[in-house]
Amino acid sequence: MSATTLTLRRKSRVAFKCLRFGAFCTAVAFLYASEANAQCAAKDVLQNVAAPRIAAAVAPSIDAVRETWKTITLGRFTNSFALRNALDAAGCGVGDLAEQILARPAFTLNATKMDIDLVVVSAVELGIETKTTSLAQLYTRAQSRGLILAPVEVGPQLRLQYLDQPLGEFLLIGMKPLSTWMGEPVIFVLANGGSGLILIGQNGGTNTNIQSTSRFLFVRPNALAKKP
Repeated sequence: MSATTLTLRRKSRVAFKCLRFGAFCTAVAFLYASEANAQCAAKDVLQNVAAPRIAAAVAPSIDAVRETWKTITLGRFTNSFALRNALDAAGCGVGDLAEQILARPAFTLNATKMDIDLVVVSAVELGIETKTTSLAQLYTRAQSRGLILAPVEVGPQLRLQYLDQPLGEFLLIGMKPLSTWMGEPVIFVLANGGSGLILIGQNGGTNTNIQSTSRFLFVRPNALAKKP
């Protein structure tokens, strides 16, 4: 066999290996691209869930304002220590911010037992068409519809009287914020995020932006005179 023939065969084998390697690289690149697309698609789904479109539901819901979602009783405890012990006994968690405002002098309890009617409503149902709104705007719109801010006692009392809260539900209390030891304005939030029932706190400053689909609790004013 001549040297020329050997050289040609070697070149053919090298070319074949290069073609196989190129095909392999193309396949790997395709797989990585497919995986990346799948991850992006999953991320898009999560984003759609986290920030749902509200364009189709911007009309205010009068029924949501009129209907009583739940009636609870205030004034069941003589002091905040007894209330806190009841939360512990019921297995309800309390977050750090909620713990702080529960211990503040501004957190007060009703002196006598009283039933109040609560309404669950979002900014969308109140006619706010933007994707986000400030707490000040939300509160103003709710009060213009005849709703009032909840007494500060509502958060922990509702936590004790709403032990069947569905998994994944977060309810923000429409209330005048209480200040932490550092002076941060905080409102109560009832949550069941999968680790059990909990009462937490979040920024309650008037300029705080919230999703317009977030669900808030307010009080029907005609319920304030009801006694059990």
